Amino acid sequence: MSDMLVKLYDLQKVATLDKNFKDREILVRVAMAYEKHDVIEWISNSFGKEWASECSVAFSRQPISCFIATERGEIIGFAGYDCTCKNFFGPTGVAEDKRRLGIGRSLLLSCLYAMKANGYAYAIIGGVSSSDFYYKVAGATIIEGSSPGIYRDRLKKTE
Repeated sequence: MSDMLVKLYDLQKVATLDKNFKDREILVRVAMAYEKHDVIEWISNSFGKEWASECSVAFSRQPISCFIATERGEIIGFAGYDCTCKNFFGPTGVAEDKRRLGIGRSLLLSCLYAMKANGYAYAIIGGVSSSDFYYKVAGATIIEGSSPGIYRDRLKKTE
């Protein structure tokens, strides 16, 4: 899986909240410090301890570099940046039964706009499995020769 590059200076300003979000009471926002354990537990249960470990770093940043999507107060998605490496978007995930509603798009754009506001000219999306999505939403392009990128020499999983 290759990495992708987003030119933040070319990122088009688009509305990140869909009208359907308001109808469904879906909100995309920055996670709060007091929510750290609930967010990390949800990520661990939904996507595994590796992504939870990566995203826990977002809570040590100021401002916090994790966005969450909620529906009526329940977490349904998350996205982080500056977690695994500086200038990297991810990890990110949306609950399986909430996909295809635009939540992933909103989380991605929220992070990218925050990165742009923090002074980054580019964002790197590491180990991409769905390059079409990132190209369509953010104009991301493949970084040639970037596989396996930073995800080499991984520790063996322990049970």
